[in-house]
Amino acid sequence: MDLIQMDKRLDSTEQVVEEIMRIHRSLPPRPGIDEVEAAKGLIDNVEKEDQACLEAIAKQRKSSEVPGELLMVLQEMKKGYVQFRSKEQKREASKLLDLESIHALFDDFIQRASNCIASPSSNGSVSSRPPLAPATTTTAVRSDSQSSLNFSEKAPVRPKDMVSRDDSFVVTKAKPSLYSDGFAAPRKPPQILDSTLTAGKFAGNDGEKLSLIKLASLIEVSAKKATPEINLQNKLTDQVEWLPDSLGKLSSLTSLDLSENHIVVLPNTIGGLSSLTKLDLHSNRIGQLPESIGELLNLVYLNLGSNQLSLLPSAFSRLVRLEELDLSCNNLPILPESIGSLVSLKKLDVETNDIEEIPYSIGGCSSLKELRADYNKLKALPEAIGKITTLEILSVRYNNIRQLPTTMSSLANLKELDVSFNELESVPESLCFATTLVKLNIGNNFADMISLPRSIGNLEMLEELDISNNQIRVLPDSFKMLTKLRVFRAQENPLQVPPRDIAEKGPQAVVQYMNDLVETRNAKSLMVKPKKSWVQMCFFSKSNKRKQSSMEIV
Repeated sequence: MDLIQMDKRLDSTEQVVEEIMRIHRSLPPRPGIDEVEAAKGLIDNVEKEDQACLEAIAKQRKSSEVPGELLMVLQEMKKGYVQFRSKEQKREASKLLDLESIHALFDDFIQRASNCIASPSSNGSVSSRPPLAPATTTTAVRSDSQSSLNFSEKAPVRPKDMVSRDDSFVVTKAKPSLYSDGFAAPRKPPQILDSTLTAGKFAGNDGEKLSLIKLASLIEVSAKKATPEINLQNKLTDQVEWLPDSLGKLSSLTSLDLSENHIVVLPNTIGGLSSLTKLDLHSNRIGQLPESIGELLNLVYLNLGSNQLSLLPSAFSRLVRLEELDLSCNNLPILPESIGSLVSLKKLDVETNDIEEIPYSIGGCSSLKELRADYNKLKALPEAIGKITTLEILSVRYNNIRQLPTTMSSLANLKELDVSFNELESVPESLCFATTLVKLNIGNNFADMISLPRSIGNLEMLEELDISNNQIRVLPDSFKMLTKLRVFRAQENPLQVPPRDIAEKGPQAVVQYMNDLVETRNAKSLMVKPKKSWVQMCFFSKSNKRKQSSMEIV
């Protein structure tokens, strides 16, 4: 009430003008056009979502075992929650629109006040404004020490429309003002030259996170400025669980990072991001992807890790330019057959899911270099894995794999293989034809792996080998050929050849021991004279008997 000052006596035009401008300046800054558009769009989005939720609630059916009254209580509670959430989501947008409305109303009042000052009064006399000299006009001047309008007689100089939203001389004014020459400034749409809606400022550089309305405003501004990149990693408030439909306006956007927020659902309009090459959505709560994600035909990098996905849309197969795909830490029970359509895919991470089988179509990923499927429920790898001749890294730790496919001999570029913490009983000899292997981990298998393949020495490029926590007693003779081995883990094995003390000296000590052992064995074999076979001895015995019998006859 202090602002309005109900009982204040107004004795002059200057006092009235001063009071009008003081009240006008007391308003918060007027929202920009982009903010207003964003608020309207946001409210439309919320109302559409509410309608869809209410329709879904109304369609909910019960079994004969559920009392009708109980279902009705549940439906009413759901409706009440939808309405409550709707008010929360629309609150800030509604407040912004209310602010715009009061500014528009005050604009009309300012225009009327300007007309009163500029025009003669209705009774034919001039208004009570101080008289001006014929050759002069008054100019409104803002003083730092005085908040009222001052009228001074100066040379006729028309201001250049440099009036800000708070009546300071900063940017083009968004509302009519009282000019000193008696004319009202023309109505103009808000022009925020020094915009506060830039992507950098809205991304919360000052530590403040974005609400839904601020996010919507950012999208509007970014769409008009054709912003190429937006990074909102951990920048949204916890209440932002969905994205405005206006997201689809960002057709020039190439990189979007919305990771580490609380997003639950993506809008169907996401398909409008036709220029997008990088999309990072990791560490959210997304449970389902819209089919429109298949319209992101230029997408190269997609990170959906640490969400709640249980299914991938069929449109995924259209992402033929995709090179990196992260689906780790979700709830996926299977990979769709369409995964084989991603012919440009170079890196696929599906670790920490519930996947029991990798589809045979994986062989169609002809550019794949890295496949990580740790912490799943795999019981085997498909034979088609051998078709991916570009594969360099294969990691399937912590699964239930019992044997490896023989086709792995075709993996001519394989450098790292990790099948630790599985149920392997043996390693196929065919693996030793993957002679590019540099790292091999077959440790901690819970079956009785008692030996290594005899031809393991073919892996002459091998630098790291882990066979720990198995039942291996003897290393094969070809082990001596692993001359590049620099890391060898064999603890918790009942090793006899080489002895444990040799194994503890390091990989090259083991290689040397096996080399010396083989050479010693070969040397001993040459020194031992060959013995007659059993067949030869029998023949010799029969020959002697014949000779003796012939002598007796003679």
